[in-house]
Amino acid sequence: MSGQVCVVGGGPAGLMLGLLLARQGIEVVVLEKHADFLRDFRGDTIHPSTLDLLDELGLGDKVERLPGRKQARLSVTFADGTFAMADFSRLPKPHNYLLFLPQWDFLDLLADEGAQLPAFRLLRSTEAVDVLRDESGAVTGVLATGPDGETVRVRAPLTVACDGRGSVIRDKAGLVPVEYGAPMDVLWFRLSRQASDPDRLELRVGAGALMILIDRREYYQCAYVIPKGGYDRVRAEGLEHLRESVARLAPPVAAQVGELQDWDQIKLLTVRVNQLPTWHAPGVLCIGDAAHAMSPVGGVGVNLAVQDAVATARLLGPKIKAGSLRTEDLELVQQRRRLPTTLTQRAQRVAQSRVVGTVLRSDAPPKAPAIVKLFQRLPALQAIPARAIGIGVRPEHLT
Repeated sequence: MSGQVCVVGGGPAGLMLGLLLARQGIEVVVLEKHADFLRDFRGDTIHPSTLDLLDELGLGDKVERLPGRKQARLSVTFADGTFAMADFSRLPKPHNYLLFLPQWDFLDLLADEGAQLPAFRLLRSTEAVDVLRDESGAVTGVLATGPDGETVRVRAPLTVACDGRGSVIRDKAGLVPVEYGAPMDVLWFRLSRQASDPDRLELRVGAGALMILIDRREYYQCAYVIPKGGYDRVRAEGLEHLRESVARLAPPVAAQVGELQDWDQIKLLTVRVNQLPTWHAPGVLCIGDAAHAMSPVGGVGVNLAVQDAVATARLLGPKIKAGSLRTEDLELVQQRRRLPTTLTQRAQRVAQSRVVGTVLRSDAPPKAPAIVKLFQRLPALQAIPARAIGIGVRPEHLT
């Protein structure tokens, strides 16, 4: 099997890139190791800049019909009260909100759109296990295992690794990221929501703990932050201790903590923050988490991955279509996307060190810092974090 581009990974970066390249008439093969997208993804925040892109693609109306939850404000609860922190309604319309959308719906939308294009081919249940090389050592495609265990070879002049923070393609290409570290990991679980509950997107800060409540209409998606490497200790303390800690930290869901009956309901997200010094090698390019794993701070991982894909399609698509792509052209993507990635990670690392790390080491529920209270007194300032989170540095467009 062959194509002009082989994309490994059917996540936001991979499917968006595949769709955009196929729209240019470029033959693209996308490999996805799972049979479908029905999994409990951690990244389901669709930011205003991504919504703008979907409008540019003509998909805005279809996104509007998906079962998403719009949130215009982020609040933070400390020992001395709840404070508004980011007001997305102050951003330019029409997308002056965050959209919390199950990632499987977002991915199904992109896959369905791609399937309508003759140049797009999605191979499900097909797991990449190695790269193919020519005599010079350049990557010339991917070796994969198909649905029935058969060997699948996809040959292409360009392979794009979109297979996440544990990227097989990145590792087989010999690209090694620089690790920046993180003081926390995250426990990910659901608690039911009452129909009478108010809309809620809230970070709750307590003694040695943080938790964010994401309102998904039928339930709350909860991200409970624990110290890095602390999962075994949490397990040893027992499920009842965790339930008590959640109830103490988040009284709005205290009545629901009894729903946590088994550790299988609780998923561990090991937080990593890293970036490749060089995102490419002859015949291969890494984007999204394969190039730079993001902290969950700000929930910007999906947004950065989509922005990478858009830049890649815009910068490299014409060269791929003309058959004139050179190894040095791959550097154009890193040149374009390194600054927003680095600045975003830098902000995340500061927040991890000065806020998350400090809270996790605290023995008493902390009070709101002065900057948070200033944002409360001067609401116009809430547009600053809203813009940083919702639009970010150097948002991408199709043209």
